[in-house]
Amino acid sequence: MTVSYFVRYQGAADDADAFVQHYRTQHVPFLQQFPRIRGIVLHRPVDWRDPFPVNPAGDVLLAQMVFDSATDLNAALASEARARARADMPNFPRFTGSISHQAMAQEILL
Repeated sequence: MTVSYFVRYQGAADDADAFVQHYRTQHVPFLQQFPRIRGIVLHRPVDWRDPFPVNPAGDVLLAQMVFDSATDLNAALASEARARARADMPNFPRFTGSISHQAMAQEILL
């Protein structure tokens, strides 16, 4: 069972491109040091149209970290590498909104 840890940045950045660039070039190297991490995927919004009424999430960035198990994820979250990643947060370009964290098991159906 693969487990993903999602960090959602919902809101607005003064400069969304600079925010994502910092994440990609400065923050991801900290994440790469997490023990037993298998992958990192960054999801960015695109211009889209849905003919049905839906509520757009309004995310600047959705970061996905992939682990083989919840045990591996919990080891990463308790690691010194995680502490270093958290210490990078004040270095991010200005962002206004909420940041949420969620761990989820993956089930691929197609």
